[in-house]
Amino acid sequence: MSYKITSKCISCKLCLSVCPVNAIKIVDGQHWIDPNLCNNCVGTAYTVPQCMAGCPTCDGCVQETSDYWECWFATYNKLLAKLTKKQDYWENWFDYYSQQFSKQLEKNVIANCKTSPAGGFPAVRDWRTRRANS
Repeated sequence: MSYKITSKCISCKLCLSVCPVNAIKIVDGQHWIDPNLCNNCVGTAYTVPQCMAGCPTCDGCVQETSDYWECWFATYNKLLAKLTKKQDYWENWFDYYSQQFSKQLEKNVIANCKTSPAGGFPAVRDWRTRRANS
């Protein structure tokens, strides 16, 4: 199975320097792998294709499939995994801002309690003193 360079390639040119058979070419600013030169790094000192191993985006160089449905399901499964994966960023964001909001709310409540009687409520006489006066 051969490899191809996808649209997620960021043109960093790392793949050019790591390919042991110089199968990666640049034509009109686009990187592509010459299938006549590429041997998937078989028979070299490497155990995995170096274009894929050296790609910083992890999706810039992928295995090319000739079967339409195999490619379709591979893309579907990859997207489904991204959608169902736990969203750490938003969870961390919510935790941080909820803590900050709680701190700010606490400061405001304490400030209001110090400046007004009964924590912002109108002053109410104690029921014992009112009863004794009646």
